[in-house]
Amino acid sequence: MWKFIQDNRELTIVFAIGLLFILLGIWGNNGFHLQTLAMIFNSAQIVILLAIGASFVILTRNIDVSVGSTMGLCAVIVGSLLNAGWGLFPAFAVTLGCGFLAGLLNGILVTTLRIPAIVATLGTLGLYKGIMLLITGGKWIEGLPQELKTLSEPLFLSISPIGWLLIILILATFFFLTKMSAGRNFYAVGDNLQGALQLGVHIDQVRIVAFAINGIMTAIAGIVFASQIGFVPNSTGNGLEMKAIAACVLGGISLLGGAGNLIGAVLGAYFLIQIDSILVLLKVPAYWNNFVAGIVLLAVLVFDGRIRVMINNNLKLQRYARFLKDE
Repeated sequence: MWKFIQDNRELTIVFAIGLLFILLGIWGNNGFHLQTLAMIFNSAQIVILLAIGASFVILTRNIDVSVGSTMGLCAVIVGSLLNAGWGLFPAFAVTLGCGFLAGLLNGILVTTLRIPAIVATLGTLGLYKGIMLLITGGKWIEGLPQELKTLSEPLFLSISPIGWLLIILILATFFFLTKMSAGRNFYAVGDNLQGALQLGVHIDQVRIVAFAINGIMTAIAGIVFASQIGFVPNSTGNGLEMKAIAACVLGGISLLGGAGNLIGAVLGAYFLIQIDSILVLLKVPAYWNNFVAGIVLLAVLVFDGRIRVMINNNLKLQRYARFLKDE
């Protein structure tokens, strides 16, 4: 049993998600409906995208705290281009390119200039936020075209077109990381640097690619934000970098790199948004949100930590038992 739990760390977060839905079914006025699953998924799309990008960076034993400002900048870029008369696809292409360049710059700062990731991305956090405000002049971008908003409207099973594309992206990224040698290189770099070098892995190249992928994911998140909200305030993206990192940690991705599962990060992002959504459905006053969300989050982390300790103790006992048997 413990071996199964150790190999399937996402079970902890799945258990937590299930408990919250049971809570909603017991105390919610309207009970639990399958549409609630889709509603929370639609709300969680932005954090899921940021968690996917953060997973690549964290797997290589780095961190990026600039994703919130990068997302805000990309949302401003796509909104400005669309309001200037650009079509959807050209505007999306330019936005994705800007996200890629933002991530690429982070990767170069970390690998080529050897600046610690936390320091480099703290610097670019301010830089990208400043560029965003320079573009908008501190004003909100409003009046986005209806064709952009349509992408976030429910299509099938209460999930939007963007939602279905995100599901495909999650599956494709999971396959890439687990089944392809190029994907496993991200694990190798974070888990054993010397071993990766001996295997011929280009360490710096993998790290730069991780940051670049993260930049692309933040750009997609910026597009999704503009589509869902219909306007872009000058506070877009504030604080989301912490949610992205928290989602990864909740999902079992180690901050020490080289361990974790992308599906776990996605479930972690879903869980974080689920807390907020269920508090609204239960009609809990808004000023309780942060307190309740913090308590639930700590409870899951403590539960997860206890499972880790029990697993480690069980493995030690098994090794000790084998040692005595050999004697």
